[in-house]
Amino acid sequence: MASEVLSLVTNTIDNEMETLEKVRNSVDDHYHDVIDAILACRGKVIFMGVGKSGLIGRKLAATFSSTGTPAFFVHATESVHGDLGMIEDRDIVILISNSGETREVLAPLPSLQVIGAKTIAFTGNLTSSLAEKTDLSLLIPIDKEADALNLAPTASSTAVLVVGDAIACTISELKKFSKEDFAIFHPGGSLGKKLTQ
Repeated sequence: MASEVLSLVTNTIDNEMETLEKVRNSVDDHYHDVIDAILACRGKVIFMGVGKSGLIGRKLAATFSSTGTPAFFVHATESVHGDLGMIEDRDIVILISNSGETREVLAPLPSLQVIGAKTIAFTGNLTSSLAEKTDLSLLIPIDKEADALNLAPTASSTAVLVVGDAIACTISELKKFSKEDFAIFHPGGSLGKKLTQ
């Protein structure tokens, strides 16, 4: 029984690692376009999604902010009930949907176009409605989820997290974001104590 449990655990980890290897091999000039757009942004980077994609978007906004790129998260459902008022024409909105057909993520696009914010899709489907309706699209290819049913957002959410982290860290390095800068944004906790000693 114990060996079966461990096998299930390692199989799930292997499935996620296989997905990340595929994502790593898919890195192309589209990443350059997205990074250039974010570097040129004079406003904030806003992440938008629902469900597990929303949770990943919230984490990525925190990572971007702490590494020198002002960012925040707007829930896609709440956006069409007034939260679009947080977004300006100088901002970039990154919309996350593996299928690219998530209704709640597509709903804000007409208003975002009127506002004038640049839009970027993080998606597993470049022929999707989301990819076709945004200014830039980044393919994050997923063959299967990590669970036995191939249903739970697992490998797909991990892949978006890793891609977002990679972009945030790349931009941070290109901006010459220093340890001293990081300490200003993160004075609390054991990390803050370590940085300010």
